[in-house]
Parts: sequence; structure tokens; C-alpha cells
Amino acid sequence: MRKSAQYQLELFWLALGFFSRLPIPKNTPYDEKRMNQAGRFFGLVGVLLGVICAVAFHLLAAMFPLTVAVFLTMVLSLLLTGAFHEDGLTDMADGIGGGMTLERRLTIMKDSRIGTYGAATLIMALLGKFVLLTELAPLSNMFAVIVVCYGLSRVVAASLIYDMPYVSDPDASKSKPLANRQSSSDLAILIATGVLVSLLLPVEIAVSLVAAAVVFRYGFKRWLLARIGGFTGDCLGAAQQLSELMSYLIILAWVQH
Repeated sequence: MRKSAQYQLELFWLALGFFSRLPIPKNTPYDEKRMNQAGRFFGLVGVLLGVICAVAFHLLAAMFPLTVAVFLTMVLSLLLTGAFHEDGLTDMADGIGGGMTLERRLTIMKDSRIGTYGAATLIMALLGKFVLLTELAPLSNMFAVIVVCYGLSRVVAASLIYDMPYVSDPDASKSKPLANRQSSSDLAILIATGVLVSLLLPVEIAVSLVAAAVVFRYGFKRWLLARIGGFTGDCLGAAQQLSELMSYLIILAWVQH
């Protein structure tokens, strides 16, 4: 039992180190199998990042106007992840928006330069977060909102690994450790994380968020299969960003009405 708990903790450290810039123990064992299994804790990493950002928001809101607190919280979030997911959204938008063939789309995604599609998508995503969070702040429990949306959006993104083929070159990709499909236990842990964290919000909102996450995942999966035949690491980042924005919209609709 103790060895099993230690193994799970080590997987969490790997997930935290991969998906954020937060420090992890230097003696954490690493291999591709462990890194692939660590994806089960992607949602839990999101919850931790959400807690940090939510606490920071409340402290900042006590010192600055609301819009400044939201802006600084967004900056902190970008620093915590190294804009990891935003980078994925930008690359996916450039690749799928600008490529006319499968090969061209994948090539553009690997290009570190930002094109028109990527720039426009990134600007709108960041602006959308700023507007939605600013609107939500006076109307809702922002601690719960941030933690739930951070956690659930990462559950949606990581779950795509379970039943989709990886279409990029794994040997040249920073997401190589995630190229292998998840086990059923990995998916079960992700789903449990998403459902449980959603219960920080009222039940009717939690049910709406989980239902929307399922619908989004289904639609996004089918769209990716039609456009590139599977997923890349950039697509996971895009899924996280888009589902986070969707979650804010759903919560805002509930609290306003």
C-alpha cells in the first residue's frame, strides 16, 4: 500500500513538472511509461494551479481594482504554466486554419512562428478570459469558479488521449511521453477528478458544466479526426483553453439568470 501511494505521488510530481513551471522533487523517477501514466493527474494539476490563482485573485482584489486583479491573476496563470496551453491553442489555430492538406497542417503546427490565425485566436482567447472573469467576479464565488474551470478543462484535454490516435512525429515532439493511449484506470481518475471538483459549485451548475464538457469533447474529437486524423500536443492545449472559456460562459449564464 505504501509503495503504491508513493508511486502515485511520483506520477503526480511528473504531471506537475510537465504541465507547469512549479518545482518538483529532483529525485522523482522518470521514464516514458511513468510520464504517460502521469496524464491521469492532469486534472489534479489544474486544481492545484486553480487554487493558487484563486487565492492570488482574492489577495489582489483586496488591494487593487477588480480589472487589475483579474489582469494580474491572468499574468500569474501564464507564468505558472509557461503559457503552455496558450501556445498549443495558437499553433493549432495556425495549422488547421492555414493548412490545406494534412501534411501542411502538421508542418505549420510545428513551426514556432505565429501566423494570423494563431495571433487572432490567442488575442481573442486572452481577451475573452479577461472579460468573462471580470463579469463573473462580482456575481459568483471566484475561488470555486477558477478552481473548477482550471481542473475540469484539463480533464477534458487529457481525456482525448484515451481514444484518439497521436498523429505528430513522437520522436520530435515535446508531447512524446503522452503519445501512448491511456488505460481505463487513467481515464477513470480523470473523470472522477472532473466530477468531484465541479461539486464546488451548486449542483445545477456542476451538472451543466460536466454535460457541456462531454458534448464539447465529443464535438472537438470528431472535428480533430476530420481535420488531422487524431490529436497532437497542441490540440490538447487548445482543448484546455477552449473548454475553460466555455465553462466561464456557462457559469456566467447561470449566475446572471
